[in-house]
Amino acid sequence: MNIEQALKNRYSSKAYDETKKLTAEQQQQLLDLLRYSPSSVNSQPWHFFALESDAAKAKILPAFSEANRAKITKAALVVVFTTHTTITEAHLNALLAQEQQDGRFASDEQRQNQDKGRRYYVGLNSHTPEQQRNWMARQAYISLGFLLLGAAGMGLDATPIEGFVVAPLNAALDLDAKQLTSVVVAAVGYREGSDFNAKLPKSRLPQEQVITLL
Repeated sequence: MNIEQALKNRYSSKAYDETKKLTAEQQQQLLDLLRYSPSSVNSQPWHFFALESDAAKAKILPAFSEANRAKITKAALVVVFTTHTTITEAHLNALLAQEQQDGRFASDEQRQNQDKGRRYYVGLNSHTPEQQRNWMARQAYISLGFLLLGAAGMGLDATPIEGFVVAPLNAALDLDAKQLTSVVVAAVGYREGSDFNAKLPKSRLPQEQVITLL
């Protein structure tokens, strides 16, 4: 499927066929979409919880509105996007060590410049704890976009979900102890025949209203 087909064919599925599961290859491709998503200064301030078992899905259900519970239980995979509660020294050091291991630096000077530059931009977005959390959440939404479009390219359906209460979802996944917090959720799988949204034409504002070419 090319990019135009993926863009025009994808939509937010309202009902999933619980009998249709992902192959191991499909699941790995979705996980790769998450892990390889870009983030500001390669900060990767996230952790993704991929729920495929009925038991795992049932555990988080109390956090969701009634309208979204069926999506959670019937989708083949549910991804909970979380971010760190704060950017720690340990995380910054882990990023730099991984970049070094992956061969991104030709010299120690490049390594130091990368570390210095990342810390500068983290600092710009960390004048308050709330500002830093909002900045990290924006990175998580980049990965959500990658997942939604990537799933469409794979012929899968997906739904972004914000209809949940943070505290019980955090509690269900023990996020406080992990110094993480939930940001957004996505369901991925195959649409059910009763999905009304699949039968509706896509509606977007016209290009000239939303895009200015200069």
